[in-house]
Amino acid sequence: MSIKVAFLPIGRVNFHMESANDSFQKSREMFKKIYPKVLMPKELLTSLDMLADYLKNIEKPDLIILQNTTFVDSTFAAEVVRLYDCPILLWTLREPVIDGGRLRLNSLTGAFSAGNLFFNRSKKFEYIFGSPEEAKVQQKISAVIKACQVQYSLINLTVGVIGNAPSGFYFSNALDTEVQNAVGAKLEYIEVRDIINKAKSLEEKDFQNHLAGAHENIKGLDQIPAENLDKFGRLAAAYHAFVEEKGIKALASRCWPDFFVEYSTPVCSVLSGLTESGVVSSCEADVYGAISMFILKECTGTAPYFGDPVSLDENKNAITFWHCGAGACSLARKDTGARAGVHPNRKIGPTMEFGLKEGRVTVIRLGRKPDGTFRMFLMTGEALDEPQQFLGTSVVVKADKDAAEIVNKAVTAGWEPHFALVYGDVKEEIKILCNLLNLEVVEY
Repeated sequence: MSIKVAFLPIGRVNFHMESANDSFQKSREMFKKIYPKVLMPKELLTSLDMLADYLKNIEKPDLIILQNTTFVDSTFAAEVVRLYDCPILLWTLREPVIDGGRLRLNSLTGAFSAGNLFFNRSKKFEYIFGSPEEAKVQQKISAVIKACQVQYSLINLTVGVIGNAPSGFYFSNALDTEVQNAVGAKLEYIEVRDIINKAKSLEEKDFQNHLAGAHENIKGLDQIPAENLDKFGRLAAAYHAFVEEKGIKALASRCWPDFFVEYSTPVCSVLSGLTESGVVSSCEADVYGAISMFILKECTGTAPYFGDPVSLDENKNAITFWHCGAGACSLARKDTGARAGVHPNRKIGPTMEFGLKEGRVTVIRLGRKPDGTFRMFLMTGEALDEPQQFLGTSVVVKADKDAAEIVNKAVTAGWEPHFALVYGDVKEEIKILCNLLNLEVVEY
């Protein structure tokens, strides 16, 4: 989601303006590379009147990047906070020269002034120190912009909820008001029987394209009985109709026992296809699991994975995440690809059968606390080049920290057993997002 970002370079003319203008121009060039849509003035804003005039002539920003180009007292920051309630990234520049002579910018002191103002106004903000040429500065700014984009995507998110969580899966259920308070999303419900009835009522022409698409992406579908393939195609069409009608971008779906008992075909591969298409889908009606998947998809633009931690290997310092068979096809190992199979317990297909590919990964979980507030589980690691561990889909993650300690602490801290995983390191984006959402981050 594109957001409006305003860059506000503030300064005072009684400092070394040659150095200040040099940093300002380098900052402009940096923004052109990392986020060309940034709203930028043509010159430094060196008075409150200049700041006010500039703000009058730009669109209301979703994020403000306030750069203390030189020292400025807190009146500038106070004016920004008075006018806008959007997130702020406070940026301090490094002194260009340390030679025993004049202090040219004194930017860092200005940041303390602004930070003190924000603190006393109870304004949360992000902070970065460094010059525009520095990689860490560019990475931080990019991460803040991405986190703000995710936050605004969450505000506009509709989560589809199909049926209820299975008996005993208390953590999967969610209240509309708590979801809205936590991330701003809304819920849209439909009963399982309505989806099944819709699937049964379809004509062959309504679902043939879904079957054709599945045959292109999934190996071994020809080994699945024709009756089950027919039911799978119908179910895929019914799900897609629901998400398209309601504008759904994340889905939490009941899966067992209904689709096995009442429909004789699992929903696993349907959820796999939805996640692949950009509608992230969790099973066992786990609403907060679906939201966790959506956050990771928005951070990376790629399909996330949804799974249980099922095995610990202390020798490899690794945790295996697994689920019955709903992983997106693009996550499969290249040597096997995405394969069709049958559910390990019910022996009905099609389900997805593969081990996930190797690569850097981030694992999160938006978790509910007993008082109705929320926290975020966060860990990073490497998905290893390991074959499929169990029937269904699985990935072996070598943790960056001690895996046995992670498992011990996560269990004793009462974390839910469903986690979302994505390829790429988006730890910084998750931390910033949680700051914006006022969520506690528990990093493992």
